[in-house]
Amino acid sequence: MNILKFFTAGSVDDGKSTLIGRLLYDTDSILADQLEALQSSNRKNDDGTIDLAILTDGLRAEREQGITIDVAYKYFQTANRKFIIADTPGHIQYTRNMVTGASTANLAIILIDARNGVVEQTIRHSYLVSLLGIKHIVVCINKMDMVGYSEEVYNAIIDKYKVLAQQLKLADVNFIPVSALKGDNIVQNSDRMAWYQGESLLHFLEKVDTDNLDKSQLARMPVQWVIRPQTDDLHDYRGYAGRVLSGTFNLNDKVTVLPSGASSTIEKIEFFDQAPNAAHAGQSVTIHLKDDVDISRGDTIVNASAVPQESKLIEADLCWMDSRALDTSIMYLIQHNSKVTKCKISEILHKVDINTLEKHPADEFKLNDIGRVIVKTADALAFDLYDENRANGSAILIDSRTNLTVGALMFRAAVE
Repeated sequence: MNILKFFTAGSVDDGKSTLIGRLLYDTDSILADQLEALQSSNRKNDDGTIDLAILTDGLRAEREQGITIDVAYKYFQTANRKFIIADTPGHIQYTRNMVTGASTANLAIILIDARNGVVEQTIRHSYLVSLLGIKHIVVCINKMDMVGYSEEVYNAIIDKYKVLAQQLKLADVNFIPVSALKGDNIVQNSDRMAWYQGESLLHFLEKVDTDNLDKSQLARMPVQWVIRPQTDDLHDYRGYAGRVLSGTFNLNDKVTVLPSGASSTIEKIEFFDQAPNAAHAGQSVTIHLKDDVDISRGDTIVNASAVPQESKLIEADLCWMDSRALDTSIMYLIQHNSKVTKCKISEILHKVDINTLEKHPADEFKLNDIGRVIVKTADALAFDLYDENRANGSAILIDSRTNLTVGALMFRAAVE
């Protein structure tokens, strides 16, 4: 069954957790013990109804403050699709948490409080969606019950957001008026907004096409393990195990191994105890080549007709995730898929004020800062541009002193 990964973003108190709770509650996706705890909870809405945000507010501080701090993942399914939801925090203090939760999403739900319209945090969240290359956006204009289900309020917010979407080059933007608290247009269409002729949120999520196989020509598989048993039964066995990042590998496809540039042809594909004719994105497989090629962990097998770029000097967008500021004088580790090598941030090109979208010269990066940098690596990386192939166009920075992930990188260009 097709899986849709999506995340929610919005300002504090826009109703993100309540919206997800409503989706889970109205689709009967809550376990019996969760439902019992929900009904016995002393946290209620003003009208006495159950506070559905409890379903995703797992941390004690979140329950006490009524805000989202960390990313919460929830899973549910309908007859048509499986869903993975990331409930991400909206406050600027937790930008790194939002980037983490959104990094694997196919779709973004941006909530706007109908009473407040497009605010500063809406601009910030929309910029992050644009930065992360998420193609499908649903703008849920929430709390319509608080503005009397007014079509005029809804249309005014749409007009303002469309200007922002055009500025950020967001192409597939859809608008749905909802009330997460009352359940309007969440699972079923609401009679209280008869003027709205579109689908409910759930029906839209079930049908949206996320183009999971749209990178079929960009076949990429980083090698995680070289399987060489060297037993009597498997004396000549040599397989290269890994997870297909993007695209499709077929039997008899010509492939190139990077960084060596060696060429061969796929002789066999193993998937558990099967020998399929093709390996698709997301599958963990073992590939056998017709030629004995020198391959080790960190190398990448790619389609010979669509080879990625290779460079030691890369221009990239950086989201800084550590409380300790970026130090351009020290070496970091960069992990690009299964490849790990040393690197330095050789230049900071600019920082982005994500509330106004203005770019400013900078000489430092602190927690939650986002901007453009030049990365110099010890070994060449085989990468695609992030806009063309998210799976092979991103990496993380690791501080070797603490072994903490301190930054997320999105590759934009190879520097000559």
